[in-house]
Amino acid sequence: MNNVKNVFSIKDLENLSGIKAHTIRIWEKRYNILEPMRTDTNIRLYDLASLQKLLNITLLHDYGYKISKIATYPPDTIPTLVREIVTNKTAKSHALSEFKMAMMHFDQELFFNTYNWLMTEKSFQEIFYDVFIPLMQELGMLWQTDTISPAHEHFITFLIKQKLLIQTEQLQVLKPRKTDKVFVLSLPMNEIHELGLMYLNYEILSKGYKTIYLGESMPIENLKDLKKHFDSIVFVSYLTVQPDKDAINDYVIKMKQELEDDTTQLWYIGRMVEHIDTSNLSKSMLVFNSIDSLVSVIK
Repeated sequence: MNNVKNVFSIKDLENLSGIKAHTIRIWEKRYNILEPMRTDTNIRLYDLASLQKLLNITLLHDYGYKISKIATYPPDTIPTLVREIVTNKTAKSHALSEFKMAMMHFDQELFFNTYNWLMTEKSFQEIFYDVFIPLMQELGMLWQTDTISPAHEHFITFLIKQKLLIQTEQLQVLKPRKTDKVFVLSLPMNEIHELGLMYLNYEILSKGYKTIYLGESMPIENLKDLKKHFDSIVFVSYLTVQPDKDAINDYVIKMKQELEDDTTQLWYIGRMVEHIDTSNLSKSMLVFNSIDSLVSVIK
């Protein structure tokens, strides 16, 4: 898992492109669209150029081009066609492919060029929902199947965080328009998955509220300090892998005991909230199953 991949199995290509391995084999046999390398035991292996070509072919195929026609094009024609047909409707699939290639090549320039192009087509919110969230969801599957290494995931995640921080800073310098409450955003102890919380910070700022961003591994007892400075607080906790399902209800109960009063709300979001026993919740405690559901209640 510590080695950076630049040679891929047919299963890797399936995971990265969404095209079934069986279909890839048929396309190779009938149309010679890819020319895999072969091991001594005749196992197919593919390089980054083959991956790039397959991702481009996939977009053309999804757009209505027949694979038999695509197979007749000279090598330079396929990427040219892709650039010509990319519109707002196909921006998502094209950008996902480009970001995957940027990740596999560790290519910052490709990431920035793709992002900058997206910003001419979509708002930052649209990019995050339409492209970055699906990309991060795919990364989880690609990591689990050993298609990518942790180095790939860290590389692309850092670049996304960088863009998110730039957008967030533009809002942080503005004076809050709404002062009836303050949002305090944090992750529980040993929780390091920060991207979702960072995006929530951006969305809440865009609604005109003041936010206090505390980030990862924040003890509950330290959150109590905020109550000395602000009268009405919404504490937002993003629970992706921590606390685990056996500890999450103790965590919720402790937050309730330590933080709840008439002017405080406790909001929970993330993968682990499905394990929260709703009988432990009071009227001031809310659970959300998605970022957009949480954002929708902020007026």
